[in-house]
Amino acid sequence: MSPQTFPFLLFTSFVFFYSVSGIDFTFNSFNSSILHLLGDALIQSSILTLTNDTTYSIGRSLYPHPIPTRPPNSSHLLPFSTSFIFSISPYPHRVPAHGFAFIFVPTTGIQGAGSAQFLGLLNFTNNDDPDNHLFAVEFDVFKNQEFNDPSGNHVGVNVNSLSSKAAHEAGFWVGDDDSSEFRTVMLNNGENYQVWIDYFDSNLNVTMARAGLRKPKRPLVNVFLDLSDVFLDQMYVGFSAATGKWVEAHMILSWSFSNSNFSIGDALVTKNLPSFVAWNGSVFRSKGFIVGVSVGSVFVIGFAAVVFVVLLKRKKRKAGVKLEDWELEYWPHRMDYQEIYKATNGFSEKSVIGCGGNGKVFRGVLVGGVEVAIKCISLENEHGMREFLAEVSSLGRLKHRNLVGLRGWCKREKRSLILVYDYMENGSLDKRLFGCEDSMVLSWEERIKVLKDVACGVLYLHEGWESRVLHRDIKASNVLLDKDMNARLGDFGFARMHNWGELPSTTQVVGTVGYTSPEFVRTGRASVQTDVYGFGILVLEVVCGRGPIQEGKPGLIDLVSGLMERGELISALDERLKAKGGYSEEEVERVLHLGLLCVYPDPSSRPTMRQILKALEGTNEGTESEGEAMEASLLDRMKTTTMWSNYRQDIGRGYPTYEEIKKAHSFSMCLSVSDILSEG
Repeated sequence: MSPQTFPFLLFTSFVFFYSVSGIDFTFNSFNSSILHLLGDALIQSSILTLTNDTTYSIGRSLYPHPIPTRPPNSSHLLPFSTSFIFSISPYPHRVPAHGFAFIFVPTTGIQGAGSAQFLGLLNFTNNDDPDNHLFAVEFDVFKNQEFNDPSGNHVGVNVNSLSSKAAHEAGFWVGDDDSSEFRTVMLNNGENYQVWIDYFDSNLNVTMARAGLRKPKRPLVNVFLDLSDVFLDQMYVGFSAATGKWVEAHMILSWSFSNSNFSIGDALVTKNLPSFVAWNGSVFRSKGFIVGVSVGSVFVIGFAAVVFVVLLKRKKRKAGVKLEDWELEYWPHRMDYQEIYKATNGFSEKSVIGCGGNGKVFRGVLVGGVEVAIKCISLENEHGMREFLAEVSSLGRLKHRNLVGLRGWCKREKRSLILVYDYMENGSLDKRLFGCEDSMVLSWEERIKVLKDVACGVLYLHEGWESRVLHRDIKASNVLLDKDMNARLGDFGFARMHNWGELPSTTQVVGTVGYTSPEFVRTGRASVQTDVYGFGILVLEVVCGRGPIQEGKPGLIDLVSGLMERGELISALDERLKAKGGYSEEEVERVLHLGLLCVYPDPSSRPTMRQILKALEGTNEGTESEGEAMEASLLDRMKTTTMWSNYRQDIGRGYPTYEEIKKAHSFSMCLSVSDILSEG
């Protein structure tokens, strides 16, 4: 049955066919029941609106079911054809940017995606990562030199990266292939454009034209593209858009998709479409349309609100639980307590794999055989509530290969809150550094990889997400190792996030004694330099094989800096590693110098996480971030003796006493729940 059979329908009319290896659909209008909406994406007057006039925002919408990309028991990719009509409309008196993209992605959600020039797709830490499994056709209206964009008005084909495999100025060809004329169009002038994207036998064609015109014979972009390593067996398909300091509205008016019918774009309605072209700089071309949209929007929004309330109440009754207010803002999945109870064999002591400051950690196996780590956080003290809120509000919205994944949560009556994480088979890093059997001692190569992995994770927290996240408790026991010995930073119980350009408003001291920077102890105000200090202590721990404080022995910083002063820095290396070999003294000294630089008393003298990562990779070549290039002389700076001539004196003058540290940490435990909720 074709969509034209019911042209009078107010809401979506679509053809849906599904077989073992194919899927077809056509949406000539939208409602929230047929799309998965994320971020700022919403349906207005049956139009999919990805972004609005909110700065630094992301909007993503996906077809709610995964799309098969291969026939059963075959390695060959299925072809696909999609067509959609879009409009990018500027706001009056606002500079427009940044664009949108048609996407194939492996999962739902927008974790790990950045706004502005990242189009809600990736961020600079995961850009070019083959594990992204991302395919996108971008419609970009801002020229980003870091991605080698050809112009501020182009169409590009992207694979796992924001740098396009192929790109062309936006426009379309008129006439036959041999005598065609190219006509440039402005993507964000408010006009409606139709796009056709066809993929067959590793050939990709991207074609566009003004809505209502026939499909040009000559594609805008034609490129040979093998996506066999990019596409998983099933992928999600949809759209992603973002704004930055500059904003514009990204709208999808209709959409069709098929991996069996290459003429499915003909099913889209191209006549009597609304116009978003500005007239006299302030109103749309059709005043009648403005009135209609305004009245219609009120009706649709009111209707949607009623439907939402009804569905929410039905969900509550069905689940038999009360939804918390914050569940509508944060993304971790709420899990059934009985499922967690069964996964841990009734929270058996045999399932305990660790103990935190506020409760035990259990190993569990969910239905389907998925291993998880389950942390029970006691509600008997206020710090437990603080830890839970911090974990959910930070780690719940982050996704990175070097951060422990938070799968969900549940409540155990009034006794405790439960957090469910990805299970890390090789446990915490401290167990591989301190007091383990010789057979489990990490090699030098493994230790350097751990430091690189953690640096990547912290760099993502500081620069790779829409808000800046401060971990505030970086230490060996909070670094976990997965089955492939990849390091992941966990335990976000002390984490805080704040908007770019804003200072954290909290003035309480948290963290672990021995890992807390001197300025944090004295002022109570954390910063990225606070995390750098914690990372520096981690570097010294990993190389030396001991913690920062040991009873009856000098502190780790004092020990290493004293050896450096005497020219005996190599003596700080873990004795078990000396017996194992496989390292160079020059590299050991270089890493120890880096660790000391990270814990320098003056925060302004510490490197950034980007510089640290480059130093660990053994190169002086940096990439620009926010207009600042990494200091090319960082390694030389670490090795200069003049910088360290007064180091031990700086320690005595710049570091707080042990009593000051204990007093500051004790004070932080006296805050009320209202303080926790009101913290920045």
